[in-house]
Amino acid sequence: MVKYQRKNLYTQWKKSKDYNYYYMVDEDEESCSYPLALIHACSKKRTKPKFFYFALLSLLSCCLILTPLFFFSTSNLSLLHSSVKEGRASGADVHGFLCSAVPNGTICCDRSSIRTDICVMRGDVRTHSASSSIVLYDTVGLNDYGPGLSDGHVDEGEVIQHEKIRPYTRKWETSVMGTIDELDLIVRRESNVHQRCDVQHDVPAVVFSTGGYTGNLYHEFNDGILPLYITSQHFNKKVVFVMLEYHNWWITKYGDILSELSDFPAVDFTGDKRIHCFPEAIVGLRIHDELTIDSSLMEGNKTIRDLHDLLDRAYWPRISSLIQDEEREAQSKLAMSPSVVNPIETKTEKQGLDQPKLVIVSRNGSRAITNEDSLVKMAEGIGFLVEVLRPERTTELAKIYRVLNSSDVMIGVHGAAMTHFLFMKPGSVFIQVIPLGTEWAAETYYGEPAGKFGLRYIGYKILPDESSLYDDYDKNDPILINPSSVNRKGWEFTKKIYLDRQTVRLDLRRFQKRLLRAYYYAVARKNGRLRRQSE
Repeated sequence: MVKYQRKNLYTQWKKSKDYNYYYMVDEDEESCSYPLALIHACSKKRTKPKFFYFALLSLLSCCLILTPLFFFSTSNLSLLHSSVKEGRASGADVHGFLCSAVPNGTICCDRSSIRTDICVMRGDVRTHSASSSIVLYDTVGLNDYGPGLSDGHVDEGEVIQHEKIRPYTRKWETSVMGTIDELDLIVRRESNVHQRCDVQHDVPAVVFSTGGYTGNLYHEFNDGILPLYITSQHFNKKVVFVMLEYHNWWITKYGDILSELSDFPAVDFTGDKRIHCFPEAIVGLRIHDELTIDSSLMEGNKTIRDLHDLLDRAYWPRISSLIQDEEREAQSKLAMSPSVVNPIETKTEKQGLDQPKLVIVSRNGSRAITNEDSLVKMAEGIGFLVEVLRPERTTELAKIYRVLNSSDVMIGVHGAAMTHFLFMKPGSVFIQVIPLGTEWAAETYYGEPAGKFGLRYIGYKILPDESSLYDDYDKNDPILINPSSVNRKGWEFTKKIYLDRQTVRLDLRRFQKRLLRAYYYAVARKNGRLRRQSE
């Protein structure tokens, strides 16, 4: 739910055609007052410059170019040329990442994104949890190696670079970022003391936080799992994850995914007091957009479907184990009572080869569908095999993946559980029920990403009389007829009225049209797939 703050913090969020540029424009401010990054957005508003100003600008430019020839010595010019070349070496690659090539012994930080900061350290990198720091030692010219850290202090060697970072992907939300542990990234030059290593790694580290909004499924995937995949997948599992705000439950919940991204156990930065040494560290995670991956920014042009393939690899071993357990249990029941029909066979026969499977992701309390039973009966009457999924916080993700990955259509009311569309097969149908006052968030956080993922997306915007709020307010109240005006008052109004106090009673005759469309599409798709398999 906290994701709504993104709209309410800023009047308007704009994205240029260049995927790397994100910026906000307040409707009450003149957009051209923004700095250089926004010049292209303002060009249409500017009048053509007069010739005099153009000539003056040209003269000033020439002066700036020629000044070094008069005031810089040969050595300084050489140093300047070297710096430019070095800047290009550590500049943006074809995928837009500024720190793609970092020389040994240096830190490069990319702070250009509104969503996240990322720093890359390359060389002799060492963790020091007691001081919340990661130190890169510039050991050029060292001959002697002395004792290590003492008394929990890092005080050996001259500090030649110092950066600070909170490695979490909601940089623009100052309230939540204030809860994220801050790290000091330091480059030290040593004279004759070399720090010890308690654990020596020969692969890079990726350092990130599982704090913030962790605990909400949407944020766990959008702010954590997807950025972790984007940042680390090119290492081909030869990477160690170092985690701030380490949670055992998070490791248990996402262990199957982590094992597909890394061959090594994760490190608890705060809890593990040992000094871990790495040849490289990426601190912070890269993020593209809501629940999606921009292939143009990925090595090998990886897409969100490649993440889905990873989820397949992560969850199917566990799913296969569950299926085997069910088969053994069914066989045991048959052996004890031969007259009992095998429930697994019955389910298979019932579903048939051409009967589409519909999964309803059910909610309790706010935004629940109060006539869900009637919806199930209508869907079964249309021809669906219906399964109602009631995920809990403790529900094993492999079990949810199994249900949704075998479905043809998913229905759910807008909320964090809609993140589960990532578990469906591309080409399936996702119907999102959109309560009053949630249209922008529903489309931005789930509708648009679902389309990019390859799902057939249908957004069902309820009418006022399908909302429980219809019974609480006058029929002409802005809460019913103009939700946008209410949302503009602030997040607390959106949450209190539309998220926490609203349930949905579907107009089944109206909703049936969408369900029929999904049914005929699913049948055609399933039959087409079966024909291809038989050829």
